[in-house]
Amino acid sequence: MRVMIASLLLDRIVALAAAEENEICGLLLGTAAGHIMAIAPAANVAADPARHFELDPTVLIAAHRAARSGGPNVIGHYHSHPSGVAIPSATDAACASPDGSLWLIVAGNEARLWIAQAGEAGQVTFKEGMLDIR
Repeated sequence: MRVMIASLLLDRIVALAAAEENEICGLLLGTAAGHIMAIAPAANVAADPARHFELDPTVLIAAHRAARSGGPNVIGHYHSHPSGVAIPSATDAACASPDGSLWLIVAGNEARLWIAQAGEAGQVTFKEGMLDIR
């Protein structure tokens, strides 16, 4: 899958990750056709934010309400791996749903896109997507 994102949005996500020691997270807003139109940064409310992320539920609820009122859809989320690589971790797979949502992971200056999908025995697998940066 090819997903379009403005370079300014991607640069903002990378800058947010670079400015924080803990994992950062937020929502990707856009169209089902694969166009990320906006982001919604969220506080990481995980018990151990240095190693995990959990989106602030108020941001998630507000984004879904806005989408129902005609705003952009929630098509996925982004998060960082401050001391890792930009690939989904075992924890990411354990927490994901096989729903086709986008996972944009940032590590250092690298950002990679993944799509959560169903694997064997109902487990989640990730297929790498292609970022079309404009």
